Amino acid sequence: MKQIGVGLLGFGTVGAGVVEGLQRNRALLASRLGVDVVLRRIGDVDLERDRGVTVDRAIMTSNAREVIADPDVDIVVELIGGSGIARELVKTALDAGKPVVTANKKLLAEHGDEIFGLAEARGVDIYFGASVGGGIPIIRVLREGLVGNAVRRIHGILNGTCNYILTRMEGEGLPFDSVLAEAQRAGYAEANPALDIDGHDTAHKAAILASLAHGFQVPLQDVAVEGIRGLDGMDVRFARELGYRIKLLAVIVRDGQEVEVRVHPTLVPQGHMLASVSGVFNAIMVRGDMTGDTLYYGRGAGREPTASTVIGDIADIARNLRARQARHRRAVQPVSDEPVRMRPLAEVQSACYLRLMVKDQAGSLGRFTSILGANDVSIAAVLQKPGGPAGGGFVPVVALTHRAREACLDAALAEIQASGVVSETPVRLRLLEE
Repeated sequence: MKQIGVGLLGFGTVGAGVVEGLQRNRALLASRLGVDVVLRRIGDVDLERDRGVTVDRAIMTSNAREVIADPDVDIVVELIGGSGIARELVKTALDAGKPVVTANKKLLAEHGDEIFGLAEARGVDIYFGASVGGGIPIIRVLREGLVGNAVRRIHGILNGTCNYILTRMEGEGLPFDSVLAEAQRAGYAEANPALDIDGHDTAHKAAILASLAHGFQVPLQDVAVEGIRGLDGMDVRFARELGYRIKLLAVIVRDGQEVEVRVHPTLVPQGHMLASVSGVFNAIMVRGDMTGDTLYYGRGAGREPTASTVIGDIADIARNLRARQARHRRAVQPVSDEPVRMRPLAEVQSACYLRLMVKDQAGSLGRFTSILGANDVSIAAVLQKPGGPAGGGFVPVVALTHRAREACLDAALAEIQASGVVSETPVRLRLLEE
C-alpha cells in the first residue's frame, strides 16, 4: 500500500493529540483512504517534555526546516501558532510544493491573502478546518456542504473561555473577576486572558468564516470588536429577568453588496438555540438562502476534538495525493467576482439594551429619553430597577431600543453622559435580531 508521509511542526497539546490519533487509527485510516498515512518527522523546540505519547526520538528535531525538506514528508502540519515563524514555515512548505494543514487562526486572519495566494500559485492544497471551532467541522460545511447557498447570516459562539465565564456568571450570580480567576485555575483561561476576554480570538475566527462565506479576505482592522472584560453582574441579572442570556457572539451579515463583521456581547433570547450553549462549548448558526438556519455544536478547543479535525484535513489531502488530483482540486479560499464593501460599525443598525445609572430626581428619566429621541433612537421599553448604590442618589434604568444606527446611538450616549443625568458611562449591549 502506498505510504503518505506527514511532518508535524509543533508538538504541543494538539500536536500530541494528532500523533496519538495517527498512531491509534492508522489501520482504520488506511482502510478508508487506500493509503497508509505515516508520521515521518516532528519538529519542536522542546524535545524532552513528556506529551503522553510514545514516539521514536529519531524522528524528532528542533529544526523545523528539516521536517519540510525531508523527501519522505508529503504533507506538512503546522501547529505552532502565531504569525511569526509559523508564517515563514508555511510559506516554505508551499514554495516547496508540499500541501499544508494548519489550525492557525491568527495566521489566516492576518495573512490569508498571502498564504492562499501562494498555495494557488504553487498549485498545492492548504486545509485549515481546525482554525475555527476545534472539533466542529464548520470550515468544511462552508467550503463544501453549503457551497450551493448564498450565506445570509452567521452567528457564532466561538470562544469557550468567554462562554464558560458567562455561563457561571448567570447560573451562580458570581462576579466577572471571580469567575475569570476560577477559569484560570481550571485551565479554561490563560494566565494572560486578553486574547479571549477582549474578543480578539473570536474576531480572528469571525474573519476566517466571513472570508469563506463571502469570497474575499476580510481585513481584520475592519472587524468591530468588543469583549466581555469587566461585564457587570447587574447586567447579566437584568438580561435574565428580561428573558435573555448574554453571549459573546461573532455576527456576520450579508446585505446586498455589503458585509458586516462584528464581535460583541449580545443579548440572546432564552428560547433561541444559541442561548442553550453553555460552559466551554461552541456553536455556529448559519443561514443559507436554500437551507435556512443550520446549527453546528461541539467542543471548540481541546486536544482530541481539534486533533480530530486536523486528521480529517490530512485524510483529505492524502486522498488527493492518492488520486493525483492535488493540482486540480480547489481547497483554498473562494474568490468572489462581485465587489463587496465592509460596512463600518457606525452604519450598522442594532437594537440595544441600555443600562444607565440615572439621578434619582424628578425629570431625569424624561431627560435621557428625550436625548435618545432627538438622536433618532426609538425606545421599545424602559424599566427602572432597584439596586442602586446605597445613598448614591442614582438608580439603574434599563432601556430596550428599536433598531437604530450605531452612529446615532454613539451620539445619544455621549450627550447623555455629558448631561450630568447619569453617574457613569452607560452600558450598551446589542440584541440578537432575526
